[in-house]
Amino acid sequence: MGNEKPDTFQVACPDCGAMILVDATTGLVISHTSAPRKKMFEDLETAAKAMREHDERKESIFRQSIDAEKNKEDLFDKKFAEALKKAKDAPAGKPLRDFDLD
Repeated sequence: MGNEKPDTFQVACPDCGAMILVDATTGLVISHTSAPRKKMFEDLETAAKAMREHDERKESIFRQSIDAEKNKEDLFDKKFAEALKKAKDAPAGKPLRDFDLD
């Protein structure tokens, strides 16, 4: 009797901590028990503080995107001027094609 294999066995998920009941012969999952959820915050004050920080972070990101949009036209003008300068400095010859190299 001591050498009998169990019909099922339990496995703890290393990722989420859930308990999984597996059939030993087929290897299929019979049942799944989710891990208990952890509290995100100890009390209401901590949750409120986290919400305020999250709102401030969103506002900061929004302000940065507005500044980037305002400066976008200047950036494009500078890039265009640089490309125009490179185009004037480049030789005015005919560009080589792959066919010409044969």
